Amino acid sequence: MEGTSGAPAQIPAWRVAAVSIGNALEFYDFLTFSVFAVYIAEAFFPGRSPTEKLYASLATFWAGFLTRPLGALVLGPLGDRIGRPAAMTISFVLIGVGMLGIALTPPISQIGLAAPVLAVVFRLVQGFAVGGAVGPTTAYMLEAAPPNRRGFYAAFQYSSQGVAVATASLVGWLLDRTLGARDLAAWGWRIAFLAGVAIIPLGLWLRSSLPEVMPSPTAAARPRTPLAPHARMIVCGFLLLSATTVTVYVRNYTTTFAIDTLKLDPSVAFGGGVVSALMSVVFSLAGGALSDRIGRRPVILIFALAAAAAVWPVYWWFVHAPGWPSLFAGTAVIGALLALTASPIIAALAEGMPSAIRSGGIALVYALAISIFGGGTQFVLARTIHESGDPMTPAWFILGALALCVPAALTLRESAPAKAA
Repeated sequence: MEGTSGAPAQIPAWRVAAVSIGNALEFYDFLTFSVFAVYIAEAFFPGRSPTEKLYASLATFWAGFLTRPLGALVLGPLGDRIGRPAAMTISFVLIGVGMLGIALTPPISQIGLAAPVLAVVFRLVQGFAVGGAVGPTTAYMLEAAPPNRRGFYAAFQYSSQGVAVATASLVGWLLDRTLGARDLAAWGWRIAFLAGVAIIPLGLWLRSSLPEVMPSPTAAARPRTPLAPHARMIVCGFLLLSATTVTVYVRNYTTTFAIDTLKLDPSVAFGGGVVSALMSVVFSLAGGALSDRIGRRPVILIFALAAAAAVWPVYWWFVHAPGWPSLFAGTAVIGALLALTASPIIAALAEGMPSAIRSGGIALVYALAISIFGGGTQFVLARTIHESGDPMTPAWFILGALALCVPAALTLRESAPAKAA
């Protein structure tokens, strides 16, 4: 495995923070659609019932994942050829285009079927951008890290995504409290999207000042590095990321689940989303740091099993005692355990890729796992809940994902410097 020799000797912490903030801004733009799915459904999608409109909205959310592998194929390797910061900047511009397009697309009542068509097109642009962003940002975080803190630095990939979801949920709560349910559904949700557009210049400024951290800036001139020797890491990484993304998007469904299934007030539902996301922010970093000390594999296994033991009682509490106490406390427990499980995975995948293909390799494996298993999670989850009438369905989804996670982790080669052979 190739190390990080050749990288700058010292990367100031604020530069790593800049990458994390930029990543959070990018995922805010991508994930805001999920948080406001109920309201977007009313604007863009006709149907005989609110349930059918919700399905259409979640299907459009899914569409954003279809172009993530394409973005990974184009922008991920670009990060290996022209540098991590340059590829991150390109993806950031594209995500802003998609965000602005959705915010300004008139409702179906004004422009007819052009409204859902445009929503899908702009969602595809967002998917392309985010698909290409994960590889360069994760590679940058790993290569900027001291060898004994790679897990902690790489965990900022998931932690910053948690910041994005928390911010989107908090914006939703503020809009609900300020505008009221009627105005929020009619037009207020667009403010959340426009806020994402407004912060694009900040993200561009942050990324334009980043130094390059690739161990070898001339890697593109070397012969192409084959993927075959890394097949074990690629397969394990794919399975682990597939399991993780199911749990992530079930948790990101918290706001819609609370409104649509538990029938809670939107302000409570948005609060639950904030709590879940904050757990991801804090405990992703804790999981990464712990994996630097005891290894990637033990952390994944311990907390995956703990989450499996906790998920059924938590969702039973949601269903049988719906309200803010159960929603907030339950999402805190599940969010913390799943975040501790997930963060060592991205570090292991990044460490398993040589620098010459690290950006493109991470981007492609991540995008394929997310597209196949993550993009449709919320759509399938909503349909299963409505058609089966079983509000415990999210618990089954999480348990199924964790059942995939454990055997994959057992075959994972340890890559933490403190424990690797």
